[in-house]
Amino acid sequence: MTENQGDTLSIGQQQQDTPQPSIEAKPAEPDVGGFWWGTGRRKSSIARVRIKPGGGKLIINNKEFSDYFMLSHHQNDVVAPLKAVQGEGKFDIFVNVKGGGVTGQAGATVLGLARALKNYDPNYIAALRDGGYLTRDSRMVERKKPGRRKARRSFQFSKR
Repeated sequence: MTENQGDTLSIGQQQQDTPQPSIEAKPAEPDVGGFWWGTGRRKSSIARVRIKPGGGKLIINNKEFSDYFMLSHHQNDVVAPLKAVQGEGKFDIFVNVKGGGVTGQAGATVLGLARALKNYDPNYIAALRDGGYLTRDSRMVERKKPGRRKARRSFQFSKR
């Protein structure tokens, strides 16, 4: 049996690299209104974020940004994805957020904003990924168990 070296590959031979077609990330097209969308979730909060190039407006549930998130660490969290891509003052951002509490809503807004920025320009993905803004925080409240006061807390035990 003769082996043709062009047809078979034996152990120890290196296969020649064939050039792979390059897959370039193309930016998603905006919707009819010129917006790029992103959806974020955290605990039981859901944020729908729309961005478009503009003067830097940030409206959350038809309120000013600083009127909706009063605490400075929530405000810093929400604008962190913009700082990561040097996009402060370059986008008009409109957010509809519902459910959960203030911290969950801030976390959902961060994820939604990061996803919208990623859809706007795929070159932002590396900076957003490095900051951890594209990762969904999957922690949820643990359910209450039967025979216990809360999820893990037992009723008080009395020996006598």
